[in-house]
Amino acid sequence: MTDAYESRQGRKEAAVNKAVCVVMVSTRTLKYLCLSCMIIQFDKNNLQINEASQGESFYLCFPGLSTYKELIHRVFTRNNGWSRPPYNSLNVSYEVGDDPLSVDRNILSIRQNTGSDRVIYMNQQHGDTVISLKSGFAAAHERVFEADALITDIPGTAIMVKQADCQGIILFDPVTKVVAVVHSGWKGSVKNISGKVVEKMCGDFDVSPENIIAAIGPSLGPCCGEFTTYEEIFPAHFKDFMSGMAHFDLWAITEKQLTDSGVKNEKIEKAGICTRCNTGLFYSYRGEGVTGRFATVAMIKKNQ
Repeated sequence: MTDAYESRQGRKEAAVNKAVCVVMVSTRTLKYLCLSCMIIQFDKNNLQINEASQGESFYLCFPGLSTYKELIHRVFTRNNGWSRPPYNSLNVSYEVGDDPLSVDRNILSIRQNTGSDRVIYMNQQHGDTVISLKSGFAAAHERVFEADALITDIPGTAIMVKQADCQGIILFDPVTKVVAVVHSGWKGSVKNISGKVVEKMCGDFDVSPENIIAAIGPSLGPCCGEFTTYEEIFPAHFKDFMSGMAHFDLWAITEKQLTDSGVKNEKIEKAGICTRCNTGLFYSYRGEGVTGRFATVAMIKKNQ
């Protein structure tokens, strides 16, 4: 498939005080959703958000990033797409066994929702390869890169990561108008992909790390981040982020890697939503096994 594929529709959310309260917007109605710890609590009114017609998808936004009008960003939920179980329903991965035509329609809905010219995604490798897409590099739009992070300054080009427990991280510099999306599972954490993306943003786009606004999206939380073989797979210093017998806070590890790279701690937002605890909203490989992938998308607006 071309990496310049398309996408479709959405909904909006803004979390207040580091993702304590979320606003979800449908194309017709405004709904409010409150978060309590790792579990999303619905009241009877908010249950209506899962009753939108097919093709109308919900998304979440970060409050800090939302203050920058030159940036569009979305964390799409799994709901109101075209895929059938077990991929129901806004699955954006062609690699999990879903009908490719359903994935086409889902990505098209995301494109339409963001108003993008194209949606660029990757064949994610759980590695640390980072691709820079610069203005004028038209050939990039016809490739699907083997990588786990994308950086761009091209207005109207949406960049996307696919997730089902791994972290989707957005990095944005409002000064140079450069944005990155990062796919980071535990292997990405071991390889410090977040820090490497910051380094490449600085090297390729003249970004200053202290200007970067970062957001860590819904992913496997410390409540469910159990790694029984941690002594074999994790570096020794990861024990600083260990709780109980074998649980690790991957969110905190990413936050530390970002601050070590020069990103200011006060400019890092965390959704604080565990995907395994919330399979009604997000795909979770640990929670479901065979399942789809949800999308985190970011784009520099056109005509800024």
